[in-house]
Amino acid sequence: MAEYQRITRALLGEGVVAGKMFGKDALKFESKAIACLFEEGMAFKVGRDSEPMNRAMQCPGATLYDPSGQGRPFRDWVAVPQSSIERWEGFAQAALSAASDPDSDS
Repeated sequence: MAEYQRITRALLGEGVVAGKMFGKDALKFESKAIACLFEEGMAFKVGRDSEPMNRAMQCPGATLYDPSGQGRPFRDWVAVPQSSIERWEGFAQAALSAASDPDSDS
């Protein structure tokens, strides 16, 4: 997807690398996944109860990210549909900020 690739290029200079998570294209920081493609959207590890999580969950169709589809969502992750594609880069930046924060427990 073009927007995923654009976000990847934008974050490469900030220590982010492209990789895989659960067989899906993902963005990683210090070997830990911070975002990935999921169905027709992207999922971001922004941290539970964080302001970015609250903003993301306000996007129509956003849900907690459940990579298995078995009703076991990751509480630190949010899946944002393609209908909110214009907000993906901001959520990717928030995920990078959360991963970069040494005081973060997410």
